[in-house]
Amino acid sequence: MKLKNSYFLTYREDSKDEDSNSGRLLVKSGMIKKSSNGVYIYLPLGYKVLRNIEGIVRDKMNEAGAQELLMPALIPEDVYVSSGRREKFGPDMFTLSDRYNRKYALGPTHEELFTGVAKDKIKSYKDMPFNLYQIETKFRDEPRPRFGLIRVREFIMKDAYSFDRDAEGLDKSYKIMGDAYHKIFDAVGLDYKVVKASVGLMGATLSEEFQAVTPIGEDTLVLCEKGDYASNLEVSSAISSMKPSKELSHPKELVHTPKAGTIKEISHFLGEDPSKFVKTLIYEADNKFYACLVAGNRDINEGKLQEVLGAQQLKLADPKDVEDVTNAKVGFAGPIDIDVPIIMDDEIKNMRNFIVGANKTDYHYKNVNLNDFVPDKVADIKNVIEGDLCPKCGRPLYFNKGIEVGNIFKLDTHYSEVLNLTYLDENNKPNLVWMGSYGIGLGRVMAAIAEQYSDEHGIAWPLSVAPYKVALIQVSDSKEATDLANSIYNDLMELGVEPLFDNRDVRAGVKFNDMDLIGIPLQIVVGKKAQDGVVEFKERCSQVVKEYNEGEVIEKITEIVL
Repeated sequence: MKLKNSYFLTYREDSKDEDSNSGRLLVKSGMIKKSSNGVYIYLPLGYKVLRNIEGIVRDKMNEAGAQELLMPALIPEDVYVSSGRREKFGPDMFTLSDRYNRKYALGPTHEELFTGVAKDKIKSYKDMPFNLYQIETKFRDEPRPRFGLIRVREFIMKDAYSFDRDAEGLDKSYKIMGDAYHKIFDAVGLDYKVVKASVGLMGATLSEEFQAVTPIGEDTLVLCEKGDYASNLEVSSAISSMKPSKELSHPKELVHTPKAGTIKEISHFLGEDPSKFVKTLIYEADNKFYACLVAGNRDINEGKLQEVLGAQQLKLADPKDVEDVTNAKVGFAGPIDIDVPIIMDDEIKNMRNFIVGANKTDYHYKNVNLNDFVPDKVADIKNVIEGDLCPKCGRPLYFNKGIEVGNIFKLDTHYSEVLNLTYLDENNKPNLVWMGSYGIGLGRVMAAIAEQYSDEHGIAWPLSVAPYKVALIQVSDSKEATDLANSIYNDLMELGVEPLFDNRDVRAGVKFNDMDLIGIPLQIVVGKKAQDGVVEFKERCSQVVKEYNEGEVIEKITEIVL
């Protein structure tokens, strides 16, 4: 493509409306433009990157035996009511009514429709296995869109669903998709980790996430030094590094702690380390209140707590409810003489003579021990912290940040049971179909690549996804330079390698800066030495410049690209 008289624009300054490096660079380089909060336009260069990512995803899915279809974005709301998910989505689902007052939703996900399509096909065990996928726009009313393409309200997603007769078949389909995902993320060039994850709203029994490792990531990855354990913090388990206390138990003591309602404040007031404290947080689960205990240097893992309680809904209790439950101001809750069930983290069993709130404003108890109260349940409800020990090898765990770019789920028979998807076996008996679900966020992949492949000059796209593999930059208007540039352009077009030919009437510095900003991997500069048939060649990542004649530079491009 020749840039002169084409739609091409970049910006000299960063957008003040973007809060991530990838968001700033994608806007600055003219790849995307914000339409509204959480909604973006893919401009010509950005759309080419997106389509290149999409092409890789499609190729690997087809190689894995999946078949592509396309679902509607406009879906009757009753579809989600019938599966029991309408209430779970709550305000995250965009809804509207047609002229006849029939209710519709803009599809946030398509499990129900895929199940319906499969029902038309599946009658017998002979009708499986198979895998269907689509690349479609999804909609979720995200309350806090941020980080450019990473957390948005409208997004393009590849979602696939496998259908098998039993658990063994699902295991095979799940592995096939897992292998395909490795090929996809290897091909786009991402540095990623596969981690165990929460099943969320999917109704799954097993979930793994493909996380692009980057500091901007919203997810915390818990990783083992040896490399044999990887998990999202939401579901991570570990061996506590806390050893059982050898202290002798002392009688509990009520102490006056005026205006000290946080761990930091009470720690300072009593001159004790936060590790001597036990936090009591009041949670509301399915309209019932619980006092939940963790060590003072820990946070409660709400996913684990929700699972322990078997609750559909879980939230921190409102301040007024906390005061009603504890008969004290917020910050002074404790497990002694409280009239709600107590859920205690298992790590507290190792503690002696700890400090808790007294359920009395401005008071705490010192020297509390396990004989001073009776927990209703003892379980792992804490977040892992760095230094905890790997549950597989016992080595220390460490944290990293990641962007979730893909996920795979074992749905088992959840949707089949809810939506009556069955088949007849060899004995003519009905059985539930086993399903898997597999998603990739294409915009997130694009943002993650921009996060990982960027420097002070701009984006440096991997060859596999770059909008153009070669930039041809003419910086002299001499006849020799024009003839040589056009000759190289035609040579590359004949090879099937379309270059981005910067033939604009602007300064050389502007051209160089723009090509580095938009991240074209290979750059050919036609300048003053054109009269000698010599051009400069540069690889974007290395910034090393070498000189070649026309034949040599074409050979070099062929060697790298083809």
